[in-house]
Order: sequence, then C-alpha cells, then structure tokens
Amino acid sequence: MAELPKVDLESKDLVAERIEKMKALFPELFDQETQLLDFDRLRLLLGEDIDESDERYTFTWPGKSEAIRQSQTTSSATLRPIVSRSNNWNETKNLYIEGDNLEVLKLLLRGYYGKVKMIYIDPPYNTGHDFVYRDTFGSSIENYREQAGLSGQSNADTSGSYHSNWCTMMYARLLVARELLTDDGVIFISIDDNESTNLAKMCDEVFPGCFVNRMTWTSNLKGRQIGGSGAAKCAESIYVYSKLPGGAPSFIGDIEQLKTLMPSSYKGLNYSVLTDERGDYVIKNELYNSNSIFNEETRPNLVFDIGWNPETGEVCTVDRGAALPASFIRIEPHKNGDGIHSYHAWRWGREKVEREYYDLHFEQTSKTRARVFTKIRDYSITTLKDVFTDLSTSTGVKDCSTLFGGISYFDYAKPVDLVATLVKACTEADDVIMDFFSGSGTTAEAVMKVNSLDSANRRFILIQLPEPCAPKSRANKDGFETICDIAEERIRRAGQKHANIRSGNQMTLSMDSACMPDVGFRVLALDESGIIKPENGQLLIDRIKPDRTDLDIIFEMMLKWGLELTYPVEKDEIEGYPVYSIAYDELICCMQPGLTTDVLEAIASRNPRRVFLLDSVIDDTIKLNALQIFKRVEERTQQKIDLRTV
Repeated sequence: MAELPKVDLESKDLVAERIEKMKALFPELFDQETQLLDFDRLRLLLGEDIDESDERYTFTWPGKSEAIRQSQTTSSATLRPIVSRSNNWNETKNLYIEGDNLEVLKLLLRGYYGKVKMIYIDPPYNTGHDFVYRDTFGSSIENYREQAGLSGQSNADTSGSYHSNWCTMMYARLLVARELLTDDGVIFISIDDNESTNLAKMCDEVFPGCFVNRMTWTSNLKGRQIGGSGAAKCAESIYVYSKLPGGAPSFIGDIEQLKTLMPSSYKGLNYSVLTDERGDYVIKNELYNSNSIFNEETRPNLVFDIGWNPETGEVCTVDRGAALPASFIRIEPHKNGDGIHSYHAWRWGREKVEREYYDLHFEQTSKTRARVFTKIRDYSITTLKDVFTDLSTSTGVKDCSTLFGGISYFDYAKPVDLVATLVKACTEADDVIMDFFSGSGTTAEAVMKVNSLDSANRRFILIQLPEPCAPKSRANKDGFETICDIAEERIRRAGQKHANIRSGNQMTLSMDSACMPDVGFRVLALDESGIIKPENGQLLIDRIKPDRTDLDIIFEMMLKWGLELTYPVEKDEIEGYPVYSIAYDELICCMQPGLTTDVLEAIASRNPRRVFLLDSVIDDTIKLNALQIFKRVEERTQQKIDLRTV
C-alpha cells in the first residue's frame, strides 16, 4: 500500500537537533548499536577540559532542573486563528497570540527560529502580589486553561519557594526565547530590585558572555518608600543581553527626538552646522585621543606632526619635529598631562589623515598654530545613554488611558516612548520585535509609532496569557473579560491613531497601502491540536476534530511546517477542485473530496514547495499517483517537493 509521509505534529525538538549536530561532529562518541552518547568517550576526547572539582561558582535553586526539562519538552498544541478579533487580517504582518508564553514560544520555533531581532519583556516583578506561571508536566493545554482561568494568582512572599517559583518560570522561557533571536539580536528585560540579582545571574547562564548593559529607568522621580526603611525608590532596571558575544549593535538615537523625550539626559547637543563640498557636518571633538594612556610609548605610530596649508587646504604628516613644506602650519600632538609622557596619540593614523583629510576640520588660532577636529556628518544621531529620564510610570498609564477616553485599565503600563526608543535604537525596516509578557500591548504601539515616524515595516509578535479581569473591576464592567481583550482593543485604537498621524488625518480608500504603516494584527489562540491522535490499533478515517475549520487545520500545518503565520492564505481552484494556497503556492492544501489525478498534475505544474493532502479525502490510488507525479516533477526541476498528510 502506498504511504505518504506524515506531518510532524510536534514542535521543534532542540535537544534532538543538537544531538544530531554532535553526531555529525563527533560520531565516535555514540554507541553504534544504541546510538546513545558515551560519556566515558566524551571525557577521553575532552581531556583536560573537564572540571571535576567539587567546588565551582554556580547559581541554582529548587526547580532549576525542572525548568530545563520544561524548556526541552516538545509541544503538540496549535495556534488557532481568530479572524473576527483581528485587524486587517489579509494584509498585516503582525501577530497577537493568546496563550501560555512558554508553550507558544516552543510552537514558534519552527517558523521563527533565528528571525527575531529584538525581544522586550516586562515580566512579573515578583512583588508577592503579581501573577507567576506554574508550569507542570503532563497536559500543557489543560495546565494553560487552568492558569488562564485564575484571576490574580500571586506568588506570595511568605512562600518558601518565593524566589524559586519565579526563577523556574523565567529560566525555562529565556532558554526557549534565546533560540528565536537572530545572531545579532538583543533582549531587553525590565525588572525592579525584587529579582534583579537573580535575573542577572540567570541571563549570564542563558546568554554567556553576552551582557551588554544594565540600563536605569527613572520610573517615579517622586520616589516610593517601600518597607519603611532606606531610600525611596525612583528607578527600575532594564537588562540588555545579546544573542552572541559581541553581537549587539550600537544603540543609536535621533538627537532631536531624544532631547524632546528626555531633556534631562540629553543636553549640550546643540552644534553649529557647517558645509563643505561633501555636504553638511558638525565638529565635536579634536583629533587627539583624550585618554592619556594612549601616548608615544603605548602608541608610537600614532604620535606624529600634521602639516596644514591654510591657503590650499593641503594636508601632510611628518615625524615629530621633522621639516614641513613651506607655507604649512605644524600641528603637534596634544600635550600629555599625566606627568610621565609628553603627548597624547592621535585617533587617526598617518595614512588615514592623508587619505581622508576631507573629513578633518582645521581652525587657525594664530599665524603659526591651528587645531584639527574630525567632521561628523551623521550629526543628527547619537549613541543612546544607559539612563532613561522624564518618562515615568504615569506617562505609560496615560499613554493607554488616553486611548480609552481617560479610563485607566492598567496601573503600571510602560511608556510607549520608552519601548519605542529601544526599538528605534536597535532595529531596522522589516525586523521582527517580540514581547512574550505583553500585558497592555505597549510594545505593539511602540513598533507602530516608530514605523510611522521612519516609514519602515517592522513587525511585532505579542504573547499574553488571557488572565481574567477581576469581577468587580472597571474593565470587567466595561465588557472586557480578559487582559487580552483590553490589549487588543488598545492596539486597534493605537493603530488608528498612528495611521491618522502618518496620513495627516487624510486617510482615504484610494491611498496607496504601501505608504501606510501596518497597524493591523492577526489574533491567534493557543489550543490543543486539531488532529486526533489514534490510540494503539485504532483506525480513524477522519482525524480532524469536529469543532475545527479548514483555517484551523491550515494554520496548524503552517505552524508545524515552519511557515510564518502572517503569510497570505487564499482560496483557489485548480481544475475545478478547491484548494488553499499559502504564500503564493509555498504550500498548497487539498482538504475536500474529489481529488483526481488531473488535479494533482495541475498542482504539480505550479511547482509548489509543499503539498498537504488530507488523508480522509484520498484513497490508495490517489496516494500512489501523487507520489509518482511529484517525483517526476522533482526529477525535472531538481527541486524538492515536500508531500505530506496526517
């Protein structure tokens, strides 16, 4: 009987993948019969690079091993599309996902592995009153539903596992999230003093050698007296780690925007704009290195005299004290004040000075003296500082409440401009930004705001557990059942606001959509697989659960096949047979009875990369014909066609 390969209904197995890489690198480490790793051989191979001492620096807690295992287990769940709650479903590239973030992160591994440029999260601070996930083995979806039904589940600070519960929750999620980052990706994590030390130690393990910054956000300049002792707390931290050592980009911001947002932090950045034949520039620093440790002893090749002809603009370099051509002014290295050395070194070498003299600015101070500066042509930007001021918690609350006519549904929402500054600093057009503790949806608005300012197309993925609103809360009275309900409405309203700003309040149906920011989002919800798993010996004719639509199954196939969940899904007909085409024939799904050999031939002629045939609509003859038809196409085109069923 002809058999088609089955779609793998489990999420990406990171452990199995790493074992395969080890087998490729060190095949001798695996037993030939069992294929299990032989640790004795590994020890012999590594030789002295094994630490067998009883004492070593380590960070551990009860539950750490469980967190590692939780991060390694695969998921057979799915994400179901909710078109009715989405905004601009057909066009948007953004995602809003309701569900347990650990389970969702695992499910996203196939399609978004190594694709997320930036992660920003504002997790529970573990104050003793905020929500903390309780992961369990077994049915992850049942556990998720149980947690999603809890209102105000807190991690009491009187618990003996107070810190351990929080660390276990965070560690598992960070381990999985790391795999989603690009090689030059970064993660920003907001936290206060309750768990900042533990977070830093945890991140040092998950992202070894990748610490970038501990930023300070002045969240409440009035200060909060907590516990009745010590100084009033005015600030929180934002820890920054890169995916790989040295992989973080420079964090760059627009000077004018930063001066407007944070005038307390960005002062003295007013420069006179000058012009030469190459365009506008400003001058900031003289050419010499102001650090006295760079001198004629440590950098002898960078200590020399520069000659400048003020009449012709010619530039040359000579050894210290050597003769200069006539009409040239000698510019000596800057005097060193360390009491030991004579000069500061230049920041440029001799070859660069002579080659790129057009990027040097000279100012004559007397008949025989002059100073030399470097020209800064990107003068409108500056490196971000590691302190954020003038953006308080009340600013974040107002950002959100303004969209709801002044009604405040969140007490501690992060300011949009805080997150937008981070997004602007380290991402570019088309980058993906993720927030898997998305709360009020600030990150979504931040991405839309930055896109509207620089006409880019950054995309966001937000994940949030649908925690129920308290029965007596204002949100519940206003018809919002969960936090997700509020956040989705907030993103809709914020999107409309930024679209209006971008278009100058002149939005029309005839306006080119390419000129407008993407303010839509697809809503997906975590659920059990829509594919019934047969019991031992059970024969199922139809494996699709009765409560699932074609779109549910299509998105499960996209998810398990590793396709991005914002790809277009279109109904089509091929030889009169209804099909679904995903991403313009990247995947073609056949889910209705009536599939014939002629239809298969027509599908094959479109050269799809993947084809899904629902098992209940095909018989053995169709299976055999499908295998033969697509094999011929592969031989002709030398392109693999992945043909599968369930």
